[in-house]
Amino acid sequence: CNVPFSRQAFPLPSLPRKQPTVLVVCGPAQNGAIGLVCARHLRIFDYEPTIFYPKRSPDPLYRDFTTQCEKMDIPFLSYLPTEVQLINDAYNAVVDAVLGAEAEAGEGREPCAAILATLKHVRIPIVSLDVPSGWDVEAGSSGGISPDVLVSLSAPKQCARCFLGRQHFVAGRFLPYDVQKKFELNPPDYPGTECVVALRAPR
Repeated sequence: CNVPFSRQAFPLPSLPRKQPTVLVVCGPAQNGAIGLVCARHLRIFDYEPTIFYPKRSPDPLYRDFTTQCEKMDIPFLSYLPTEVQLINDAYNAVVDAVLGAEAEAGEGREPCAAILATLKHVRIPIVSLDVPSGWDVEAGSSGGISPDVLVSLSAPKQCARCFLGRQHFVAGRFLPYDVQKKFELNPPDYPGTECVVALRAPR
């Protein structure tokens, strides 16, 4: 089902605001658009996101997301450094919004293949949105990246069973009851007004 982009803010509890720099890496399809919205939310919450979005979608909605980020003075990188240490030194976390559930369609294509080759070697925490890039949505990792944090959108996908990182969140409070019933979902309880809930405590 389609996920309302406006709900995709999520916590970075391991990243104190005294070290607020975040690199948001966006692919050309839906998961990349979610990454753009994520960057906007991070900016609202006083983080300092930078976006790498090398293949911009012609979709009018995605273009609007890009414009919103530009109007908020979020910088866009013209290239992703291949020297991984430059990324480690400049940022305190990476948001992986490259492929998501579109992994099978785009994993081997440029610029996604080069991006994944770089992200596999970074040493700062990686937060993947919905499905870690390079993973099969059902079977799990097949040589993709190894994120520290996974944020499942709507509900965890089958591949989340293979996730071995430190924290797993789900953002699905917005799902209507009839959708939950149709897909036999068993959503967790969301405390207070929270839009995300932790499925795995920090390790």
